[in-house]
Amino acid sequence: MATTDAPSGETLIMHDRGAADRLPLQSQSAAMALRDQIVGGAFAPGERLTEVRLAARLGISRTPLRSALAELEREGLIERLSTTGFVVARFTAADVADAIELRGVLEGTAARLAAERGIDADGARRLDEVLDRLDAAFGPGPGDLDMDAYAAGNALFHDLVLDLSASPMVRRQVEHARRLPFASPSAFLEGQRDVAAFRRSLVAAQAQHRAIAEAILGREGARAEAVMREHARVARTNLQHVLTRDPSLRRRVPGLALVVA
Repeated sequence: MATTDAPSGETLIMHDRGAADRLPLQSQSAAMALRDQIVGGAFAPGERLTEVRLAARLGISRTPLRSALAELEREGLIERLSTTGFVVARFTAADVADAIELRGVLEGTAARLAAERGIDADGARRLDEVLDRLDAAFGPGPGDLDMDAYAAGNALFHDLVLDLSASPMVRRQVEHARRLPFASPSAFLEGQRDVAAFRRSLVAAQAQHRAIAEAILGREGARAEAVMREHARVARTNLQHVLTRDPSLRRRVPGLALVVA
C-alpha cells in the first residue's frame, strides 16, 4: 500500500495498485468500495461474507465480485474459508504493532540503500522540496498545523525514500507491508488530527525527516536506517494511545475496526 496526495478531508491512503490495476474496471470499483467498507468497520472482524449478499450490496454480478474478493484476500483484509467463501480478517494489537515494525525495518533498509548508493542532484532537489513542503504545514504557534498538508507531505517523503533506494525489490516488499491500512505511514494522522499533544509531536517527527534526509545526503547508511526505523516506531506509540488511552479514536484510524481484544 502506498500513500498519495488527496483533496482536503479525504483519506491519504492508497493501496498498492499493481495487481488491482490489472482487474477489470467493474472489479476494481467493487474492490475499492468493499475495501472502504471493511476498513471503515461496516463489517465485524470474523464476519462471514457471502457472494449473494455482497453482490446485492454493491449492485454487481458475482463474476466481478469474485475478482474483487481475491484482490482483498491478497491485501489481507479478508480470509478464505476452505470451501464456503470468505470472512473479514481480524487482528490483535500485537499484529498491528508487528506490521508497523516490519514496515519500519523495510523502510529503514530503503533509507540505508539510498545513502550507500548515493543520490544525484535531482534526488537531492526532490528531498529539499518535500521537506520544505512539510515545514510549510506548520504554523507560528505550538500545535498550529495544517494536518492535510502535513499528511500529503509525509506520504511524499516516505515514497521518495523508496524511489531513492533504487531498489524495485525493496519497493515491492514495502508496498506489500503497507497493504494493511493501519501499517501505512499516514495511518494515524487522520485519527488524531484534533489531539493537541499529537499535533505537537509531529514537530519531532519532522526533525526525524530532516535527519533521515541529512544521512542520505551524507551517505551515512547506518544512521539513515536507524533514524527511519525509530521514525516508524512513532506509529506504535500512536497505536498504544488510540487503543488504551482514547479508544474513541479507533473508528477514525483506517483498519483499526478490525482489531479485536
